[in-house]
Amino acid sequence: MATKDVALPIVIDLGATFLFSITGAMIAIRRQYDYVGLFVLALACGLGGGLLRDAVFIQTGPPAAMRNGAYIIMVAAGCIAAILFFPHVERLSKPFLIIDALGTAAYGVVGASKASEAGLAISACIFVGVVNAAGSGLIRDVLVREEPLLFKPGQFYVIASFLGVAEFMLVTIYVHGPIVPVAISAMMITFVFRLLAIFFNWRTRPVMQPPPSY
Repeated sequence: MATKDVALPIVIDLGATFLFSITGAMIAIRRQYDYVGLFVLALACGLGGGLLRDAVFIQTGPPAAMRNGAYIIMVAAGCIAAILFFPHVERLSKPFLIIDALGTAAYGVVGASKASEAGLAISACIFVGVVNAAGSGLIRDVLVREEPLLFKPGQFYVIASFLGVAEFMLVTIYVHGPIVPVAISAMMITFVFRLLAIFFNWRTRPVMQPPPSY
């Protein structure tokens, strides 16, 4: 079953771009990158998931980030915010993960919405939403040569995104709930579940332990 009636205000997409750009810029500052490196990493984090979504799965023309200059402005704003507030943010408890959780929550429903507009099936929309949410973090980790958080056992990340995205699509399509309130509720599901996983250290486990070596 395909649907084309799930469209979100662009402000949610821009907000997610801003939040993920901050996470990329914060990592660049921690690694003592220069301004070029900071902007490139912020750009990859802020737009990476959306570029994956538009170029690989939706393919309806140039990616949204290339057609609207507001996305680049959000990346620049994320860089400025990270530079201005980094000394203060570093003193707070787990600020990076909280910002990342907000971005993940927003980007999940944005990806599902855009996939739905393109006419993809509901299951595909949920998949694209999760990829949109996790893609930026994946690209960020690859660029800084860290093992992607997506692949490692750890605090619930993809699962949190899946729960929010699935709620968004199912309630919107089958219950015909209003788009924006349903999107906000879906983002809250992802965000709250992700925060609970962070603060209570809920973790996934390896599929199996390797045999002991002698």
